[in-house]
Amino acid sequence: MSNSADTPEGPGRTTRWRPVRVLTLAVFALAGLIFVTSFNTAKGTNIRTDASLLRLSDLIEERSHKNAGLDESTAALRSEVDGLAARDDGSTRAEDAKLAALEAEAGTTAVSGSGLTVTLNDAPPNAQAAPGYPEPQANDLVIHQQDLQAVVNALWQGGAEGIRVMDQRLISTSAVRCVGNTLILQGRVYSPPYRITAVGDRGKLTRALAASPAIQNYQLYVKAYGLGWKVDEHRAVTLPGYSGTVDLHYAQPVD
Repeated sequence: MSNSADTPEGPGRTTRWRPVRVLTLAVFALAGLIFVTSFNTAKGTNIRTDASLLRLSDLIEERSHKNAGLDESTAALRSEVDGLAARDDGSTRAEDAKLAALEAEAGTTAVSGSGLTVTLNDAPPNAQAAPGYPEPQANDLVIHQQDLQAVVNALWQGGAEGIRVMDQRLISTSAVRCVGNTLILQGRVYSPPYRITAVGDRGKLTRALAASPAIQNYQLYVKAYGLGWKVDEHRAVTLPGYSGTVDLHYAQPVD
């Protein structure tokens, strides 16, 4: 008597799929999908001109310009509100002086004095390693978030009265962040070269930069691969007050 597995199925019998057959078909289907994907990829999709990437880049640029416009509108409205409040706020001179001091500490008013500007830049496109140094990797030739943060932290350590990164004044809630080789600061996007300007005693600021271990490490890459580093001193420079929003964003528990 033959085994049922070896018995041909009659015309009226229902086909029963074995797990092995299903698995085999799935493997072939997956292989076909891979072949089709490879074929489409091999046709020459250029990631540098891919439409979706360009749309994303355009969207980021558009939002950055929009945020810049909103900052200007906010600054104008804040100036108007401050003018109205200053007409007759009922405060005493002591209270006004205290408020002015708090505004200075918060970075919402302009600050002037001597200072300096530090400029960081990526290495040249044709950068080569200096004699005695290994050939550079891609990450060795660009400015990173840690480099910008090192300069900002050193300037605060040197007693800076105020700091501006590119065209924006830093406040207590400012976060210097990089995505790829672009800087995202307070909703706006910037590309190198990056300029950090500080108001304060130039001697103390310069010594603080030189004493920073993170900047000393950066200087090794300046020497080895040609990363940009420039310090310009100013006898007098004015940093405008921060004019953006001051709303705090924080996590909230889910009910």
